[in-house]
Amino acid sequence: MASPSTAIVLFEDREVRRVWHNDEWYYSINDVIESLMKSDNPTSYWGKMKRREPSLAELGPKWPKLKLMGKDGKSRFTECANFEQLLRIVQSIPSPKAEPFKQWLAQLGKERLEELEDPELIIERLRETYRRKGHDEEWIELRIQSVGIRQELTDEWKERDVEEGREFGILTATISKGTFGITPGQHSKLKGLKRQNLRDHMNNLELVFTSLGEVVTTEITRENDAQGFQECNTAAKEGGEFAGETRQRLEARTGKKVVTSENFLDNPMKKTKKLRDKND
Repeated sequence: MASPSTAIVLFEDREVRRVWHNDEWYYSINDVIESLMKSDNPTSYWGKMKRREPSLAELGPKWPKLKLMGKDGKSRFTECANFEQLLRIVQSIPSPKAEPFKQWLAQLGKERLEELEDPELIIERLRETYRRKGHDEEWIELRIQSVGIRQELTDEWKERDVEEGREFGILTATISKGTFGITPGQHSKLKGLKRQNLRDHMNNLELVFTSLGEVVTTEITRENDAQGFQECNTAAKEGGEFAGETRQRLEARTGKKVVTSENFLDNPMKKTKKLRDKND
């Protein structure tokens, strides 16, 4: 499995999105502020910080806007900061968590050096992140596999002149609609999610069928040598419909729905077992 160019790391069980850019990790400024302040509107708080402190405003051009995936599966441009820039931001936030955050950031830097020596550590640390969130080993392996399947598909889209962001989001929604009958946004709403990553709150079967739709889409895209958004969207529709037909057959056989409102917002370990038992 290739090393992910984007990832989620946890600071005291709060998710912080990051993206690999210019040979280093850049972190979502909004996620950092939300982790330190638990602000309901980190974008507004960040805007006030820049107005309040001229030194931050002067650094404005240096806050790159990079694409990070939201809970609805769509990538959006988000202001990000690298290691040094984050330290400057943290110094300006009156939070008792500021010092622990600096220590956490230093640990991430140390881990990155280790990952350069041994890329397999990236995947193992992703497993450990999910263990900390309370998921069991079966779910974790399905989730890790889904990361590789998703990356293989998006790599195909990139090579076939599909635009990251809006077009990626539309293709993802097409597959989801065919697979589950709902879009990622509707799926997240069903589970009561806000900014959380939808796939991190799927049950085992939801992960399996998500991956099935994407791996079949990848194969059809290659078989058809699809080029551009429209042809890739046709492949995505076929891949989603294949997974959807398989899901419907399973539901008819078991009498149970694959898509549920269950999530892992509370007591993840207990819910992992509960979701697994419901699908046995």
